[in-house]
Amino acid sequence: MFNVLGCIFYQHNIALVGLAALVCLFGSAVTLRLLRRCVRAQGTQRLGWQFLAAVAGGGGVWTTHFVAMLAYEPTAPVSFDPALTLISLVIAIVGLFVSFVVSGLGSGKILTGMGGALVGISFAAMYYTGMFAYRITGLVEWDFGYIVASVLLSVALSAAAITLIWRTYLGSRRYWVAVALMVTGIVSLHFTGMTALRIIPMSQNFTEVDNGAALALALAIAVVALLVVGTGLTSFLIDNNVRAISRRQLHHVAAHDALTGLPNRTSFQRQLAGHLDGYLNPGKKLAVIGIDLNRFKEINDTFGHAAGDEVLRILARRMEQILRDDEFIARLGGDEFAAIKPFSDKDEILSFAKRIESVFTRPIEIGAMDGIVGASLGAAIWPDDAQTPDELVNNADLAMYHAKHGFLETICFYDANIGATVRNRRQLAEDLRRALERGELEIHYQVQMSLNSSQGIRGYEALLRWTHPVIGPISPSEFIPVAEENGLIASLGAWVLNKACEDASRWEPAYRVAVNVSAVQFMDTNLPRLVHEALVTTGLSPHRLELELTETALVKDKARSLHIMRQIKDLGVGLALDDFGTGYSSLETLRTFPFDKIKLDRAFVGEMEQDRQSKAIVRAVLALGKSLDIPVLAEGIETEEQMEILQQEGCDEGQGFLLGRPSQVDRLIQHGGPVQNEARRPAEPTRKAAASKSEPVDDKDDGPVSLRSPLAARS
Repeated sequence: MFNVLGCIFYQHNIALVGLAALVCLFGSAVTLRLLRRCVRAQGTQRLGWQFLAAVAGGGGVWTTHFVAMLAYEPTAPVSFDPALTLISLVIAIVGLFVSFVVSGLGSGKILTGMGGALVGISFAAMYYTGMFAYRITGLVEWDFGYIVASVLLSVALSAAAITLIWRTYLGSRRYWVAVALMVTGIVSLHFTGMTALRIIPMSQNFTEVDNGAALALALAIAVVALLVVGTGLTSFLIDNNVRAISRRQLHHVAAHDALTGLPNRTSFQRQLAGHLDGYLNPGKKLAVIGIDLNRFKEINDTFGHAAGDEVLRILARRMEQILRDDEFIARLGGDEFAAIKPFSDKDEILSFAKRIESVFTRPIEIGAMDGIVGASLGAAIWPDDAQTPDELVNNADLAMYHAKHGFLETICFYDANIGATVRNRRQLAEDLRRALERGELEIHYQVQMSLNSSQGIRGYEALLRWTHPVIGPISPSEFIPVAEENGLIASLGAWVLNKACEDASRWEPAYRVAVNVSAVQFMDTNLPRLVHEALVTTGLSPHRLELELTETALVKDKARSLHIMRQIKDLGVGLALDDFGTGYSSLETLRTFPFDKIKLDRAFVGEMEQDRQSKAIVRAVLALGKSLDIPVLAEGIETEEQMEILQQEGCDEGQGFLLGRPSQVDRLIQHGGPVQNEARRPAEPTRKAAASKSEPVDDKDDGPVSLRSPLAARS
């Protein structure tokens, strides 16, 4: 040991030794950092990192050796063999590459240790090849013990460094331990090997070595080596930067909605959790605001999904522009958004809500679309309205749905009554789904009769009825909107259409059957196909089926509605305009759409005995029907006086409790209704088709079913 230290301090230029040590430290640090990249790399990428590490490591150790050789101050003239000098560099690079590949072949310590040992052997092979290139004018002797010691030190310390660097988890401290081991191995190899060298000059007269030239050569070699090692370091830094950018991009993609760029549900939940941890101090509260667009489905149905996506992007940009430092908005999915607002005074929430509302009340222009989307807002407050984050979000959602169902134009704050109302509505939807699956729904039929001739019964209207096992009878005016909101109207309406066609196909005489189609179902382009399937499956003649729809179903998209109506008319099915005189009713509708019948709303029929204006409207509608050659059916006839007025004004058909209450098919037969022809029963009735109409259910079906002749009113 003392001999090695003496060799360093008494036979070397300490300045050049310091330069060699600096090159060795820098080269080893870069080499092991590059090799570390191989731990998680695979295939050609791993080989690429191993090659870069070998070039950096080989160049670094070769430079360390030759700078240290130049630092040696021999007692005899020296020179270098250029061929062996270059070969020593090749040995270092190739040897390290092979060693690094071996060390990465398996996850066990054996192959890793073997690869590390090969690194030490590569260092030794490079060193002693370089020593053979060191030509001295004198006798050279070697101490074999120091040679063995130098090789063993190099192998042991390199194996330890490489084994450590291949660990799955490597902290900063362990990394620098590995660097220290490799530097120690390289330095020990060189100076222990130099200690083994004995030089006996053959002449006392020789040219003195130019120390300046040696220093310049050493610096040149060191600069070249640093350039090589620096190239490897640059590759590492570039890769680090690319990885950091990729991680940021991946994090952004994982935390943000791809369509709008707003934070997504995951970010919302993380933000909410962070706020709740930080805002539990007295005097500070937190509001979660649920936001749901009001007419987004109409935009998708009318203008297409591309327009819908662009609407979402526009609204997202607008919402980002209104946010302040402590506010947060995320897109949860579809047309649902959520906002977070910490506050001390409730006025802060109201101000925030107004800014949000301003986003949705500004017109949007996209191609042919030019309108206002609108949104419903509901808020829940922490800790007043909830004890857990999930409960807080759910209650904000309940308040938002209450605002939507109540057509509220301002934000709705959660309370216990709202929660109970919305939960009951959701429970009703679930019960309706089960009722449909279990066959607990029924269809009752109400007679439609001629009022101006002896033709008597013209047909029956199918009315859906639901008797809840716990609540009892539920009006269609209550459960049909629930079905529309929860996506049940398609399957519900399909069952009604098929059941009505199936029943009517067995009637004798062959009366027609009228089935109501909801506005939601009418916008489905598959409706004509469903009607056709129902007719084919049940065997019902098309002219015996009549679909009733309100003008609400037409005004959303007139061109699309007209196309669907023409397809249905081409099947031979009749179309009736229901509830005429209310809502959107206009003469333009009668002129544009091919209706076969007008149904006068019960509101005018019920008031025409006392209200002169109602009677005038009834007279005008009847006159309009005659001029357009479209029959008119009056709904809600309940008194003899109403019947007489309608007959005097020339109304074509009537329907109401006076003529007959809604009832099941078997009870209609008992009281003079159509006879069921079992021979015409379909083999496998399907459950596909249209929806039902909201009719009063105060008739308990306990009394007799009236099928009186309308002409009796004249007597």
